[in-house]
Amino acid sequence: MWTKKISDRLSLYSGILRETLFPRYCQCCRTRLSLREKWLCADCHLHLPRVDHTSFRYNKVCLLFWGVIPIQKGSAFFHYTKTSAYKTLLSKLKYHNRPDIGFFMGRMMAMELKKRGFFEGIDLIVPIPLSPQREHELGYNQSAWIARGIAEITGLEIDNRSVQRIRSNPSQTTLTPQQRQENVRNLFSVRHPGNLDGRHILLVDDVITTGATMKSCAEAISQVCHVRISILSLTLASHT
Repeated sequence: MWTKKISDRLSLYSGILRETLFPRYCQCCRTRLSLREKWLCADCHLHLPRVDHTSFRYNKVCLLFWGVIPIQKGSAFFHYTKTSAYKTLLSKLKYHNRPDIGFFMGRMMAMELKKRGFFEGIDLIVPIPLSPQREHELGYNQSAWIARGIAEITGLEIDNRSVQRIRSNPSQTTLTPQQRQENVRNLFSVRHPGNLDGRHILLVDDVITTGATMKSCAEAISQVCHVRISILSLTLASHT
């Protein structure tokens, strides 16, 4: 008993010393974090503009896929706009060598969605792949790191090998919805359909705007595999 008390006290002192010498800051607003806070301060965590779906089958995410490909369920974690204070999270994850943010946000998203039963019936996570060139430039696939965070909370298996992006495509940010569709046409191929066949797959990406990339990937899988597909994105983008 006394040993545990001493260990706990030493751990507390060690944490205080570490925070004094190497302070941590909120990844959104840059406020200094307390000992109990991780990555986001309590205020930013509380006011994160969450996507509050009342249904996982009939919502803005699923609506993007209606008439294109059957989706079992879909969701996103928080709203994203170019003027949002939270845009720094996505920017650091996508462009500034911070895959740890993807892992942390993936865990946070999974903890909240798991309570609502979102992951029930899902067999496998497939993160949307980057082209080999882009992944080499970045050093990692941001969607794969989000998937790792989800997997840690849910225990679901991740498949990073069965689907590949077969070519690079220009940035989508300045394109119209129709141009986005053309930009991602025939973008993916399935290398190991046997790993996916007969399973309920969760496609995971960092941001959904029109859903063009997700649609392209889902179509490529559905053409060669008998699967059920669900969709999950860290952010849901809008132009407002």
